[in-house]
Amino acid sequence: MSRFRLAVEASFEAAHHLRSYRGAPEATHGHSWRVTIELAADQLDEEGIGFDFIPARATLQELAARFDHRDINELPPFDRLSPTTERLAVWFCEEMQRRLPDARVASATVWEGPYCRATYLADLKEAAK
Repeated sequence: MSRFRLAVEASFEAAHHLRSYRGAPEATHGHSWRVTIELAADQLDEEGIGFDFIPARATLQELAARFDHRDINELPPFDRLSPTTERLAVWFCEEMQRRLPDARVASATVWEGPYCRATYLADLKEAAK
């Protein structure tokens, strides 16, 4: 298990709708979304840093900006997949890992407003390889 967990956050305003909520398309509606990415580190560098917050947060903000003031259903891959909070958590986690290959992305938590969230836990054994 990693000794350190670091987190960066970003937020965005966006609309979405589920394609088949309880058997029917849901009405398009908006949320104030928040995303937290957690990075894992086993040790610190010579400066005492597990992973630099600056590139991590910049990357997350860039990803969140893709959705800001947009309809998520119009953006790949959610133009064909129902944009659930769970699927957004997977997408953010995988995109962060792809864009920051030296990081170990442990999880992504996506908040759909102030009271509902979904967390996707990455397989850190795979990320360590």
